[in-house]
Amino acid sequence: MTLAIRPARPSDIPAIARIYAHGVVHGTSSFELTPPDEAEMMRRMNDLVGQGFPYLAADIDGRLGGYAYAGLYRTRPAYRHTLEDSVYVAPDIHRRGVGRALLAALIETAEARGFRQMIAVIGDSPNQAASIGLHEALGFTRAGVLRDVGFKLGGWRDTLMMQRALGPGASASP
Repeated sequence: MTLAIRPARPSDIPAIARIYAHGVVHGTSSFELTPPDEAEMMRRMNDLVGQGFPYLAADIDGRLGGYAYAGLYRTRPAYRHTLEDSVYVAPDIHRRGVGRALLAALIETAEARGFRQMIAVIGDSPNQAASIGLHEALGFTRAGVLRDVGFKLGGWRDTLMMQRALGPGASASP
């Protein structure tokens, strides 16, 4: 398996939309209930990239195997140095290092752009342990749990919050 992480391109949107749709329909990593179409996924990518946020793709032997992006954790100005990450991997290649490669590259890119904190908002799902382990392996720590904040797939779902400093973090002013 040859893995390359690169900036996402508009031509990646069909694969990105399929990967995300699988997560929306079959899991709780996203709290959306209906998968957005390709036009909406393109709009979202253009919005993030246009604001200078990282949006990455994992090329595996010429096929898009996953993607990751970061956007503002919250839109109020005081949060402008804090990002929230999102990582999605095609369901047939989980646990092969794709998510780790994407998240590591996302962290590196965010640090290079001067961001100071990254937040992971992990939805309650059967794959939660894998996502937690991925984030812990890359320096995230648990920051808290929001109990029963989403209702999906017939049940109430928690959200685990994790956090990682980027670059100097809060040890220096931006």
